[in-house]
Order: sequence, then structure tokens, then C-alpha cells
Amino acid sequence: MSPQLSLLPKTFIPFLPFRCPPLTRLRSAVAARTMTSQSNQRVFQLRQDPLTGTSEWIVIDENDEAGAPVTSTDGLLATTSYLDMLNDSRRNRAYRLAIEKTITKPCHVLDIGAGTGLLSMMAARAMGDKKESRVTACESYLPMVKLMRKVLHKNGMTKNINLFNKRSDELKVGSDIASRADVLVSEILDSELLGEGLIPSLQHAHDMLLVDNPKTVPYRATTYCQLVESTFLCNMHDLQSNEARISDGVRLAPPGLESLFGIKSQQYSMHVDAIEKEIKLLSEPVKVFEFDFWKRPESNGELDVHIEAINEGSVHAIISWWVLQLDSEGTIFYSTAPRWIESNSEISARDWCDHWKQCVWFTPGAGVSISKGEKFHLQAAHTCTNILYNLKKAHEMTHSSFSTGELLLTLPPERVAIYGDSIYRQTIFEATRNALQGKSDAQCLVIDDSLLLPLTALHISNGSRVISLSPGLQENAARYLEAIADSNGFSEDRFEYFREGKAKLTEAFPSKIDLLIGEPYYYGLESGLPWQNLRFWKDRTLLDPVLSKDAVVMPYKGVLRGCAMYLPDLWKSRCCLGSVEGFDHALVNTTLGGCGDLPSGKESPCLPFFVWQCGETKKLSKEFTVMDFDFSKPIAGPCSGEVQIEFTKPGVCHGIALWMDWVMDKENSIVISTGPDERYWKQGVKLLGKPVTVGVEGLSSIGIKASLDPSSNGELIITHTLC
Repeated sequence: MSPQLSLLPKTFIPFLPFRCPPLTRLRSAVAARTMTSQSNQRVFQLRQDPLTGTSEWIVIDENDEAGAPVTSTDGLLATTSYLDMLNDSRRNRAYRLAIEKTITKPCHVLDIGAGTGLLSMMAARAMGDKKESRVTACESYLPMVKLMRKVLHKNGMTKNINLFNKRSDELKVGSDIASRADVLVSEILDSELLGEGLIPSLQHAHDMLLVDNPKTVPYRATTYCQLVESTFLCNMHDLQSNEARISDGVRLAPPGLESLFGIKSQQYSMHVDAIEKEIKLLSEPVKVFEFDFWKRPESNGELDVHIEAINEGSVHAIISWWVLQLDSEGTIFYSTAPRWIESNSEISARDWCDHWKQCVWFTPGAGVSISKGEKFHLQAAHTCTNILYNLKKAHEMTHSSFSTGELLLTLPPERVAIYGDSIYRQTIFEATRNALQGKSDAQCLVIDDSLLLPLTALHISNGSRVISLSPGLQENAARYLEAIADSNGFSEDRFEYFREGKAKLTEAFPSKIDLLIGEPYYYGLESGLPWQNLRFWKDRTLLDPVLSKDAVVMPYKGVLRGCAMYLPDLWKSRCCLGSVEGFDHALVNTTLGGCGDLPSGKESPCLPFFVWQCGETKKLSKEFTVMDFDFSKPIAGPCSGEVQIEFTKPGVCHGIALWMDWVMDKENSIVISTGPDERYWKQGVKLLGKPVTVGVEGLSSIGIKASLDPSSNGELIITHTLC
């Protein structure tokens, strides 16, 4: 239930003395470092201020309350996907049935990555209250350990479950546990299957913790893939082809410099059902790898799969998923397959959930052209944490090495798609041209991580000089921009990457900057809430001394916008828990950020989602403005805004989608929206205390209030009231 090799998000450098695979369970921008003493255990959690980008250590003590808040609204676990997993009833039922079928007598059970303890309690219940019954549960994340203890106590399950606040590779037979375990239960799977350290966890367990020929739940996992054509997916990686169709004179990926910029060669998780109508299937589903939990897996593996095209087209991507066989007899299954896959009678379709998606592997360039009936050769490989693909035509049978994307600069696929979007580029071009109007020899400062703005400013004004900060991309951006500026024909003296930071900038350019600009885009915040890019306002405030008297700031302002939404699938995945397969989980609701039956005064957190990927959705109101942020002036202090939402359609309202619109000019004529209709940006979703019927004879309005105090933690606090 919990990744036990790592608790660090991808954007942070780990402090722990072991290799950490990517993690999908935690949404919050935190890293953890554990220190122990004889008396208790303490975790130092790294929390980032979204306005400044700076970090501070939060101390979590073993004696503190589980999930004690680190901000005024969110606990440490409230922004994770644990709640989504526990609301996945098909997953829970499959594990329960398999555990009851596998564990039929008292024995020693090992639970790796125990989470709230659900699988441990299932195992203990299956064995009954007998002396020989033992469950060893290991969970490495201290806040979750403290929560699990409460769940075990609430359900009267502490007697035969021995909980260790350790990774499984830290457990030792003879000191921590008396003997090797007979049965392994675990759920350390991500959307790709391997990303949470499944292989090294199984290897160590078989080597050091399990008896020979143990029983396991799950029993086996099998990965599948399918070749598809999709313009939407192609746009998320093929910037070069899109730029060839754009006539703005700027090239971020010029021919011959492909190694400078792109996306990583890896699997990207997404809900592909949301683009089912935009996908053309080019092959039947094919079986790829099979991983048996009951025996020690290999660290690496390769195989060749022969595929015949069922349609003509261009292979833009390879979509993959996995199927769990939870019992040894092959009667209990769980699948993450997309909807269009015809499941057999043993595998029923699952409800929408966010913790396991499908994965997308992008084929290079504009794709691989195929004809119906043409034979293909798919080379697949796996490491300890990833699955890789190479696609070749049948006559190209020579083996190719698997590229891991040795690029100078890598960006998320959504950002690549944005940079290849002609409408977005035209908007940036017009806004920059208007800002530079009348400034023949302007000094232009780009303060975010934009790659498009520096080149656009250089292209529009022949006399302008551009300085870039790139606080997130840093030196990689410097080398990239210097190379690309040259390939776009801009002289070296017109561009500078300022390596000494904002503080030194005020000394180097006092009152000399004529144009301060950003998209705004900050590398590393793509998975966060959209208003975290208000960091632009904070940076603009700090850099006020470098601005000339008539300097232009672009964007001119940010606008927090919203819309009331029908979100039944998202609500179901985030609603408060009661009984989960017979075990009371109600006490975890506040800590895990549930919506629904929360204590008085508690609200669910605002979480980032691609709303268009959230299953069934519908707008119930017009888009509205909550508050404005005036970037033409420095931040003066706390600010707030509120609005009454009037519903335009009847239905059931589950929450509010919130996003930022960036007004690029003083005249409000050029606006970049990041709302639900713009599929390359995430929105914030504030789920209501309970779903409410609106319109006709239902609720007529909802009040939304937002407040920002830059002097505190930089969080935008959002609350709602029913009217």
C-alpha cells in the first residue's frame, strides 16, 4: 500500500543512503530525512514556499499527532493518493479474496509497504486469533506509521501485527523477526508497475526474508502494450514537426540540434480513456513482460515481440498497462487496461481512479509509418524501475540499444506541446511585440524558466538585449539558450544567462531593465497547483530596484478563475472512508484529505488535476473571477477576494475547478488561460463538503473566498460556503 524504498518526489535530491526510484504516491513537494535515537524517531520534512521557491525543514516527531498540519489547511498526507487507493473497491476486494484464498492456516506473513495496514489486517483476520499467527508489517514513512498504529488500535488488530518503521531491506532475521516469512503480501506498484521499486524489494525479500517457495499475493503481474496513432500524443513530444508549420521565425528545436532539447525516454502516466476518440488503434494488444512475485526476479530483461499492423497509420505512441493475477490458480485479477480493451470474464472493468493510470511511451519524431498487415519488431527491455521500447520494421531486425534520453535539456510532455502550439506561440509573440513597442534598445529580463520568451524578444527587437535567470533549469538552460540563440542567428552579445542570482542582479542592473517578463513558467511546478506560478509576482517584487522608470511588466496581472463542476468520479475517489473490507478507516479521513463527512470546520484540500482526465465531468456555472493579482506593482501585503457562484445548469455539484488566467497587457486584450478547456495545464480542484443538487429547486449559489498572505507560507487559502 505504500512505496517502501523511497518517499521522495522526483524534484528533490534524496538525503537517504540508498537509490530511490521515482515515486507516484506523494503529490506534495516534500522530501524526507529520517533520524533515530533510542527514545524515539524523528523525520525532517522539506517543505517548499511556492512564492519564493525556498525551502524549510519541518520536524515530525514520533510522539506528535499523526498527520499534524504543516500549513493552516493541509497535513503531510492530505495531498497524497493513499485515499484514492483505499477508495478503489475493486482493488480492495481482489486483495481480500486472494488473501483469504492463499492464507488458510496460521503462518508468518510479511507485508511490504503497509500503508494504513489494510493488507496486514486482512492477513491477520484470515489466520484467526491463534498463537502461531504472525504478521510483520514494514512501512518506511513515519507519518503513515503513526496513522497505521491508530487504525490497528481502532480495529483491535495490534496483537498479531508487528509494525516496523523501516524499509523491508532494513529488516533482519534474528533481530527484528525471529524467522523467515511464509507468505508475502504487498502492493508497491505504480502505473508503470516497476517505478516504486518492485524488483529490488522482491529480490531482497526472497534473498533475506522469505522461505523457499513462499506464497505471495499478488502471484504474478503481466504487462501489455498497443501501438496507436494520436495527433494529441504526437504533439506532446514532436516539437520539431510542429515548429516546421509555424512561421514566427523562432526555433526551439532546429534541425541538427535534436540532442539539445526534448522529453525523457520514459513512460508517462495518463488517463488515455479521456482521448479514446482521438486514438486510432494500429495493433492488437500484445503481452510483453511477466513478473512472478513468488520467485526472485531478474534486475534486467529484454525480449522481442512480433506485431502485425491492423490499420494503416503512423505509430505516435505505445500505450501500456498491466494485469495482476492475485491468486496462484488464476481466478482473481485486477487490470489497469483502458476501456477499449475487451476484458475476459475474470477481469471486470474497474471504476475511474487516479492512483493507477495507463502509460504512454512516445515513438521518436513524427512517428513510424505503417501499412495494414505490415510486420513489426518491438524490442522491449526492463530495468529495476522502468520498461523501455524500440520499434523497428520487420526488415530492420538488427538490435538497437535502448536510449534513455541523453538530452541537454528535458521538459515534461505538456510543456513541449505548449511550445509547439501555434495559438500559444502567436499569443506570446503578440504580447512581447506590444511590450517592446517604442523600446528600440530595450534591456529585457526573463525571470522564469521560459525558453520561448528569450528567443521571441531577441527576434522581435533587433536592438534588444535579453537576460535570463532560469531559476529552475539553471545551467542546462544557459547552455541550451546560448546554443539555440546562435542557431537562430542572434549574436552572442545580445543574450546573457545571469548565473549569480536575483540578489546580485539588483547590483548589476540598477534601474536599467525596461521589460521584465515571464510566461510565467517555473520548472518543477508543473504538477503543482496553478497559482504556484504566482512566484512571478514575488520575484517581480524582489527585482523592483532593477526596473527603469517606465518599465513594462508582462504579464500585467494574474486572475484566479473558477467554475462549478459535476465531478462524480473524482468525488468517489476522494470521499471519506468508512469501512474498507470490514475494517474501520474513518479516523484517517481528515489526515488523508478526504471530502464528505469531515469534522466541523475542516475542509478537503485543493488538489491539482487535469480536470479533463477526471472521468465524467460537466460545467454547472459560467466561469467566474475570484480575485486579481496586479503585477504592475510590488506585493504590498495580504490580499483576498470572494465571489458568489450562480449556477447556469441543474445537476449535482461536487466541487470547484480553479485556475489562473494570465493577462499579458494593460489593455486586457491578450490573455493566456489555463482552464479546464486547455488540456496541457492542471487545474486546482476544491471538492465540497458534500455533493449538492443545484439549479431548479436545488441550491442557488456557492460562496468562494481566497486569500494570500505573502509573509506567511505563500499558500493560497481557498474556502467555500453553501448559500
